Amino acid sequence: MQVNPVLVESVVILAVVLCVHMAVWNQHSWCCVALVIQAFYVQYKWDRLLKSGAAVFQFRLSANSGIVPASMVMPLLGLVLREKCSALGNVYFERFSMVMTITGMMLALFLSLIALGITRPVPTNTCIIAGLAGSAILYTTKQTLTVSEVIEVLEVLLIFVYLCLIVLYLLPRCFTPGEALLIVGGISFILNQLIKRSLNMAEVKGDPVNYFLPVVVVGSLLLGVFFALLFCFMESETWVSSLFFHMMTAVLVLGILMPWLSLFIGRHPIMWLLDFLTLNDRRLCLLGYWVFLAVVATCVVLHQNYQRQSGSKKHQASTVVRKYFHLIVVATYVPGLIYDRQLLHVASVGCLAVFLLLEYVRYFRILPFGQLLRQLLTLFLDERDSGPLILTHIYLLLGMSLPIWLFPGPCAPKGILTGAGGLVPYAGVLAVGVGDTVASVFGSTMGEIRWPGTKKTLEGTATSVFAQIIAVAMFLIVDGSINLNSTYSWIVGSITLVALLEAYTSQIDNLLLPLYLFILLLL
Repeated sequence: MQVNPVLVESVVILAVVLCVHMAVWNQHSWCCVALVIQAFYVQYKWDRLLKSGAAVFQFRLSANSGIVPASMVMPLLGLVLREKCSALGNVYFERFSMVMTITGMMLALFLSLIALGITRPVPTNTCIIAGLAGSAILYTTKQTLTVSEVIEVLEVLLIFVYLCLIVLYLLPRCFTPGEALLIVGGISFILNQLIKRSLNMAEVKGDPVNYFLPVVVVGSLLLGVFFALLFCFMESETWVSSLFFHMMTAVLVLGILMPWLSLFIGRHPIMWLLDFLTLNDRRLCLLGYWVFLAVVATCVVLHQNYQRQSGSKKHQASTVVRKYFHLIVVATYVPGLIYDRQLLHVASVGCLAVFLLLEYVRYFRILPFGQLLRQLLTLFLDERDSGPLILTHIYLLLGMSLPIWLFPGPCAPKGILTGAGGLVPYAGVLAVGVGDTVASVFGSTMGEIRWPGTKKTLEGTATSVFAQIIAVAMFLIVDGSINLNSTYSWIVGSITLVALLEAYTSQIDNLLLPLYLFILLLL
């Protein structure tokens, strides 16, 4: 029997939406149900546009549009965060989560309108369904948000439109429409929040650690867009251009980002960082251990490239070899989660900044390391790196780090959540570090029974679920802060749903899987 993997993927997402709806049960959860139904219809219009080549921009090949899974991430995330904050009585973050929910819905509706506007002939039935869902969401927005919050949503939408035009034009074939919605939408939301708090310093409060990520994201975005536009008109592979790149990067970091960050944390960022890193001996030991793992990962890259030079020029790293990096990342994150999550938060943000800078150097061929990075990283390309950027390693870092960055610290008493919520920071380790790695290795080496309509195997999915359950048991032993309170069946069900999503999605699983496991564990 022929099974459409896109349909199964949508059914899994619908199951997640219904789980959240039954747990939350309010106006916004009903809007999420309406949103996923209209996204299901619109997704087929986007898929048809991609196959016919009628889409406005060039999107990533060999993948469907991914509208359904991407559309639901931000609304569901806002819903579950609001539920946690309202239970604790934190009104500020409850309203913030509500704005996140509505913003996610509006971004998804905007992407739907684009598809419906360029589809010919006009899909009448889909337009009616999208209109009904949009009307329900707009009515709920009017009933639940203040005027200032509505303006905030519109600001994010405006930023999203301009960023999409820039990113999709400069980086063809790097994203599917769903991935663009998820990534550019998240960046737009972060950018708007940073601008809002910069203009109103009275609202600046909370842990200084939380301000590193938005400043790094915005700084990396400014650097990338500036040089992408500049190198459209000049050659980037000369020493003059390379020197200009390094000088402008230093000016941006030291002249703009450092003063900007000092406004939020109240101190010079470098002095604060030195005090933070040297707070105790445990942090120094963790930093030394992470440096050792970074050296190991570098040795793996160099060894694989040496094998390619001594053998076939067409040699590519196998799935098993690529999963070595997943194991190294698991070995990196687990001690940090157990012993010092704040240090892990700052270190992962710093690693993201380094990864993005190195990718700019590789992409623009900045001397002296640009061409070398191209040669070293080409070995690890897969079918998802069909555009000019190599993003697989950045997606892996994001997948492991997002549950840590998104952890609702202000809504968690003493920084700890009870029940399945205790595993929320481990969502990236479970879904990507353990689940995806085991599924790929066992599925590619021993799998025989394939899921209908996909290349993934039943054996890979089953061993993935089993491995994640074993990992949960190990985390219970080594991390005394986790108290599941007899929520084992919910945890197993959440892991199974996410494993099914991994088997049927053609989107970037390193991004989607941790986010959906995060949402389910936070309920």
